[in-house]
Amino acid sequence: MPASSPIATVKCPACKKPVPWQPDQPYKPFCSERCRLIDLGEWIMEEKRIPGESAEDFDRETPQNWH
Repeated sequence: MPASSPIATVKCPACKKPVPWQPDQPYKPFCSERCRLIDLGEWIMEEKRIPGESAEDFDRETPQNWH
């Protein structure tokens, strides 16, 4: 019988606990619903952002005759 491969783990983005990367882990990459909701709240409150130009900046620079 072949040896089973080790289970991959990732760190929870919120609390840094190890999280098994398995199909039965419902909140992956988070360790729990609590950590998932904390992260969601940070995005909603704009505490987290993806770097780059904002859509507002892009709209101002786009020529008006583009369709």
